[in-house]
Amino acid sequence: MNPAAVNLLVFGLIVLAVVLLLQRRQKTTLPIGKKRRQKNLTEDILKQLYHVEQSDRTATLSDLSGALKVRRTAILPLIEAASASGLLKVQDEVLQLTPEGRDYALRIVRVHRLWEKYLAERTGHKPSDWHYLAEKMEHKLDEVDTAKLSSMLGDPLFDPHGDPIPNTTGEVKDVHWQPLPSYPVGQPGKIVHIEDEPGVIYQQILSRKILVGSHFMVSESSNSAIIFTCEGQEHRLSSIVAANIHVAALNKAEVYEADAVRLSALNEGENAKVVGLSQECRGASRRRLLDLGILPGTEIEIDLRSPLRDPVAYRIRNTSIALRSDLADLILINKTA
Repeated sequence: MNPAAVNLLVFGLIVLAVVLLLQRRQKTTLPIGKKRRQKNLTEDILKQLYHVEQSDRTATLSDLSGALKVRRTAILPLIEAASASGLLKVQDEVLQLTPEGRDYALRIVRVHRLWEKYLAERTGHKPSDWHYLAEKMEHKLDEVDTAKLSSMLGDPLFDPHGDPIPNTTGEVKDVHWQPLPSYPVGQPGKIVHIEDEPGVIYQQILSRKILVGSHFMVSESSNSAIIFTCEGQEHRLSSIVAANIHVAALNKAEVYEADAVRLSALNEGENAKVVGLSQECRGASRRRLLDLGILPGTEIEIDLRSPLRDPVAYRIRNTSIALRSDLADLILINKTA
């Protein structure tokens, strides 16, 4: 046999060996991947049914298919398996969680909200990214890792959106809030929760820089729209969008600062005093501002604007400090001149 033929034969054997190896690896990994996807989707189903239950609604297979954007044919076998496992029951096409299914769903909700808290407190991720990233991690953490995460965060009771975080036994702290459209006109209140689903509505609220913890007052309310003032800015929202904002009355220790505005609204030549930091100012950003001496009562004024007007240098305690607009939005002030 000539050398060219030998080389060709050897090359062919190598190719065949590689193909067989890849096929063998695919056979061992595909079932694992499929099993993981089925587990994740089952957990998504249970979590969605929990949210439906909390809103005093019911859900059918078609409702779940539309909400999760998954074909009915893909969900049906998982519904049957979950029903056989005692996690849910089907009655007149309506899906309902069993006590065991509710406990399972609460474990997933606990991981999701703890992870959102971690992203808000310990990372630089934007609020619009928290939900998406938490949805990935909620399927990966076991109970031991979840307990470690909770302990590291100080065992928080609420996530950054204002949702209560279930504890290790599945208990959820009672909340007393109401949708913004039903809040009385002319009565000061505070925003305690912003629903992050559906994402398109959440993005509309974020774009207005409406934040959890902000004080507000409704000036007009109708079936179609709500007009309210929040931190010096007037907002007009459709009732559908406003329904995703939940509010509560101020307690006796809280004072409604009618003239409070964001630092980003300060103009050159104006003086102001700091009222406080927004509840949305967390983690390293909050520590930095406090270290810079931005405390209630601190006098502040514009020192210099950059050509693009962001960042802006502010004079605080005889020191010039540059702050970007997204950070200045988290500092509340009262203009004094």
